[in-house]
Amino acid sequence: MGRRSLKLLKILLLLFALNSLSLCLYYLSHAKPFFSNLHTHNPTHYSLTLNRLPLTENQQHLQTHQRFSKPWPILPSYLPWSQTPDVASRSCEAYFGNGFTHRVDLLRPETTGSGWFRCWFSETLRSSVCEGGALKMVPEKVKMSAGGEWLEEVIGRSEDDELPEFEIGAFELDGGRRFSGQKKELASLEVLDKYVPEGEVLRHTMRSLVESIRIVPAKEFECNEWIEEPTLLLTRFEYANLFHTVTDWYSAYVSSRVTGLPNRPHLVFVDGHCMAPLEETWTALFSSLRYAKNFTGSVCFRHAVLSPLGYETALFRGLNEEINCHGTSAQNLWQNPDNSKTARLSEFGEMIRAAFRFPVNRHRAEGSASGYNILFVRREDYLAHPRHGGKVETRLSNEEEVFGSLRNWISTRRDCRINLVNGLFAHMSMKEQVRAIQDAHVIIGAHGAGLTHIVSALPKTVVLEIISSQFRRPHFQLIAQWKGLEYHAINLDGSYASPQVVIQKLSNIMRDLGC
Repeated sequence: MGRRSLKLLKILLLLFALNSLSLCLYYLSHAKPFFSNLHTHNPTHYSLTLNRLPLTENQQHLQTHQRFSKPWPILPSYLPWSQTPDVASRSCEAYFGNGFTHRVDLLRPETTGSGWFRCWFSETLRSSVCEGGALKMVPEKVKMSAGGEWLEEVIGRSEDDELPEFEIGAFELDGGRRFSGQKKELASLEVLDKYVPEGEVLRHTMRSLVESIRIVPAKEFECNEWIEEPTLLLTRFEYANLFHTVTDWYSAYVSSRVTGLPNRPHLVFVDGHCMAPLEETWTALFSSLRYAKNFTGSVCFRHAVLSPLGYETALFRGLNEEINCHGTSAQNLWQNPDNSKTARLSEFGEMIRAAFRFPVNRHRAEGSASGYNILFVRREDYLAHPRHGGKVETRLSNEEEVFGSLRNWISTRRDCRINLVNGLFAHMSMKEQVRAIQDAHVIIGAHGAGLTHIVSALPKTVVLEIISSQFRRPHFQLIAQWKGLEYHAINLDGSYASPQVVIQKLSNIMRDLGC
């Protein structure tokens, strides 16, 4: 190397060192101590640094293996989840977005210098998203099965064994050094009745969890493990059913947005259910997943969020109360705000597609060279959970005949190209199912949980539901309405569908699509 090159290298190294030093000085000069943050904190702003105390030597040792948190993807239908108190009651935003505007502080950080807990109550949904810091979970005080086992290992296990029962003190909050005396409850029954009401839920596990929380002195607040990243604590009920699981996904997503989490949270299932195929989407949507009973000792959370039950979402409540909302584009809502319109389900569907790394800014070309895709969502026998016999209830008694007739009809079409996709979802991964949904121009199927996938459908997708006389429920008509999708139904007298009636209905739909 020549003298000139060596001299140039020294200059570059010196400039690099000076730049690094200036950056260090900048960040040091802008660092703020924890207590200054407490006094300048805007109560309607959520920050990951809020209520974070300096770590003890033991805590510093425990947090050496920090977990990676997935960033939020950029979603075309995203609209700000701002905490504005003027969200109209029973508006679409109150039902599907951030209607959790009433803040209830049950334990303030100014009081403890450590633990804190608050709930955000929705008058419209009559439920709360709650969050807290310096919250400890004691797994041995949560009575339930371990969870996360292979299905074949727990055949016959009762549902009661899988749902949690919380002893007093199953969860604890650090009351700080100024707190002395006996442990005390966080929330009275009067507070719980007002902000975490049971409603029509027979076993409200989130309420029971909050009821178990005790505030303890700092000297009694000891943890075997600290989790630094924001973590969702949730209990699933009908965890093997896609419709009910989508309500849980949606509740978890809304809770994450309402509390302003900077990244996708980690998950802890506070239940003892075994593994199920739907976990594939849980792990895709969020940063990581653990079962509460998998922890070997007490675990403390810097920031824990409690999601409302799926039964408390608009997706479920809409089955029994009128939610007069219609789906539209986020751009249209941004330019023309309308309390009777929503883009939240489109945003959520994009979140699911993005979680599986599918493009979310994709616009389907009408009449493309590859043709039109008709997805027939099939109902198959499969073993769903420990109490399931492996047989699904028939909703369309001649499903195979209808599918075969459609295949023959399509084979005779010469005017445009149609691809009939055999949606055997029970034998497909969740990612493959979502791919089939997003590629479909028309989605057809008998009333069943598999149709819940239409939350991930692209705009202008058409839904055709075949409904037997025994299962006339509005689940999928409502989802289509709230997403702004075109919806058609064939109502049967029993469970038999005339293939010619189905073909005629589908022919009309294809004609309207230009085929």
